[in-house]
Amino acid sequence: MNETLIRAKLTDVLQSIQASSGQDCPAILGSTKPVEELPKFDSKIWPIAIGMLAMGLGITIENDVNIFRKGKECVALTIDETVALVLALVEAQTGDDMQVANKK
Repeated sequence: MNETLIRAKLTDVLQSIQASSGQDCPAILGSTKPVEELPKFDSKIWPIAIGMLAMGLGITIENDVNIFRKGKECVALTIDETVALVLALVEAQTGDDMQVANKK
């Protein structure tokens, strides 16, 4: 798995969510911060996006991991930062069939 695949799947997920909810979707660039720039993309929606991304990539991302904010802070991450975070989670995975990202 690489950054290009993760970025493409993440972009697809975000565009799909915005379309499904009837919201506009501005161009998604590396510098885009979904939490700040996508209309109505909030704490009720990001868990759905994370689940869809994980399913699309064939991984599991733990429920307490928010790939759209920096740790427990309220600092929004860019698409580039989110892709790097997801790639790090993928690389940290272990197991054969169902891989769990960020499992302790």
